[in-house]
Amino acid sequence: MSTAFIFPGQGSQAVGMGKALADSFPVARAVFEEVDAALGQPLNKIMFEGPESELTLTANAQPALMAVSIAAVRVLESEAGLDLARVAKFVAGHSLGEYSALCAAGSLSLSDTARLLRLRGAAMQAAVPVGEGAMAALLGAELDAAQEIAVAAAGATGLVCQVANDNGGGQVVVSGSKVAVEKAMELAKERGIKRAVLLPVSAPFHCALMQGAAEAMQAALATAVIAAPRLPLVANVTASPVIDPEQIRRLLVEQVTGAVRWRESIVFMAEAGVTKFVECGAGKVLAGLLKRIAPGVSGISVGAPADLEAYRAYI
Repeated sequence: MSTAFIFPGQGSQAVGMGKALADSFPVARAVFEEVDAALGQPLNKIMFEGPESELTLTANAQPALMAVSIAAVRVLESEAGLDLARVAKFVAGHSLGEYSALCAAGSLSLSDTARLLRLRGAAMQAAVPVGEGAMAALLGAELDAAQEIAVAAAGATGLVCQVANDNGGGQVVVSGSKVAVEKAMELAKERGIKRAVLLPVSAPFHCALMQGAAEAMQAALATAVIAAPRLPLVANVTASPVIDPEQIRRLLVEQVTGAVRWRESIVFMAEAGVTKFVECGAGKVLAGLLKRIAPGVSGISVGAPADLEAYRAYI
């Protein structure tokens, strides 16, 4: 087996996502209906019609993106004969996408995944008052340089600044207190980093300021039913495969404050023999990063009915 299925995270959302799948395939429509029932809210109406301001709220965006990912998987199963455990060697997801990956692999039920992500989004939003935290992408920075900048910014300000995402291709994101992140952007410029860009996010994800959210998720995950996935998950915080339910439970908590080691995760899978990646869900962000991380691999994105033929030709 030389294929991995990967699942996008926050930032890939767009009004209208998943609508064509729901209109074309009953199995996709059933996913959106089950998520709505689990949340007690017509989330699909916000997804399909907007407004964008409602969709981008973290508590909505997280379960919504997962729903599109799982709808895409269900369509591949019904229309293209996908058997994930037979076709793929690994699953992985970027931040909230890790929950999508676990749901696709049979570790979490769809309803539980939706409820956990609603709680996760709300807890992450509540952990830091709006305006006090920030995230910035350091473009043209490798991990070591970004870590040095984050440490220096934290030291200069006495506030939190950490590497949050190592996305690969010279894109590392730092997260923390707004003052410290702005200091990191200054330092990046001084040190010749090509560009530093503040991200349009509502909270500083994947840093120590998310401790309150991690505690909320620890309580929620303690009672969640987590089965062994049908194939290994390459976890964000370790960039290595996991299949044990209790280890998955622990890593999902650590993931809230820990860095998303996406570059290392892709490198691990490529070195384990994966040459093809299928991104399931909204957007094409992860497929776009692949070539810059592991030049020998290829990837496609499946998030609309028109992508089915490309998938059939690819696998």
